[in-house]
Amino acid sequence: MHRHLDSALVGLKCTACGADFSADELINVCLNCGKVLFATYDLERVTSTLHKEDLPLRERTLWRYWELLPVATSAVSLGEGMTPIFRAERLGAQLGCPRLFIKEEGINPTGTFKSRGLSVAVSRAKELGAEILAMPSAGNAGAALAAYGAKAGLETWVFMPAGAPESNKVQCQAHGANLVLVEGLIDAAGRESQKEGEKRGWFDVSTLKEPYRVEGKKTMGFEIAEQLSWRLPEVIIYPTGGGTGLIGMWKGFDELERLGWIGTERPRMIAVQSTACAPIVRAFEEGATRAEPWAAAHTIAPGLNVPAPFADYLILRVIRESGGVAVSVSDQEILSSIRDLARDEGIFACPEGAATLAGLRTLLAARIISGSESVLLLNTGSGLIYPGILKGIGTAGDSITEE
Repeated sequence: MHRHLDSALVGLKCTACGADFSADELINVCLNCGKVLFATYDLERVTSTLHKEDLPLRERTLWRYWELLPVATSAVSLGEGMTPIFRAERLGAQLGCPRLFIKEEGINPTGTFKSRGLSVAVSRAKELGAEILAMPSAGNAGAALAAYGAKAGLETWVFMPAGAPESNKVQCQAHGANLVLVEGLIDAAGRESQKEGEKRGWFDVSTLKEPYRVEGKKTMGFEIAEQLSWRLPEVIIYPTGGGTGLIGMWKGFDELERLGWIGTERPRMIAVQSTACAPIVRAFEEGATRAEPWAAAHTIAPGLNVPAPFADYLILRVIRESGGVAVSVSDQEILSSIRDLARDEGIFACPEGAATLAGLRTLLAARIISGSESVLLLNTGSGLIYPGILKGIGTAGDSITEE
């Protein structure tokens, strides 16, 4: 898409200290306190030029919402967004939760919802003159950066844990990214990326350490509202590592309300983590506003293997403002849920996405979620990216058959 986009972007605001910054130059975090910056828009202008009834006539990508995205010239797009929402009738019947829905992000161009954030972040970085982009990634975001960097004609550097899925490494290399494998987890990759980037003057597109990936992720919230006829589900269950999607959807719902497109009702936002890496769950249960780093994190879901999320304070704020909770599930429960989603709904979910079903089971059993509520699960990516997971599903299937 190369036409002019009529973005209503007006500036950037710090989510912690409230400081305002210009959106016309490359910037990472708040220059005063080092926290997350959010893009702000002239929503009054949008209400006079865009009506929700106009949307069906627009292209079926996330760029249908261009006034509410931060890109003014042309989008670096591979056709991301407008992923389907399916009614999970068989699983819903089994669980006693008949209004169960799944948003299927695995059909995005790079196989995961990371396509959303990187399409927008790369578009805006290119627009503002960045030439080399760098990030640490547990796998999927790095693959998306490589793809969108290639589309944009920009040099990319991805710092990835050596134990990341082979398919993600292959994706990065296929798209021509410079791939650096780092011993340890995403936090170690982050330290290495930051060190090299500062030395060489690269622009850092780490999770929530620049303002625009979250803008791509918020379009999941826009789509959920539009696809469900502007009535939000009562519960959204989201697999939470860095938490950009959770934070983005909440931001998106606020913008939709201010446009007058939805009312004040909000879903309860549920963050699901792994029992082997649950810093947000622990902080939520302790009533803390920050999450202490999780020691010796290790889970089969790479996207949940985030021991110290940078935007912990925002994740916790969203959960609490929405009346939601944070819950952790085991790797065995994740494997069982991959199998159930595949066999009962035809969706081959990534481990992170399957964790949402495991979380739903836990919360239904604890009566934190009622079977009468409308519940939406976010499957954030395709299981095809994790060929090694197939062996585990077989085991999970056998153990369930024996019961």
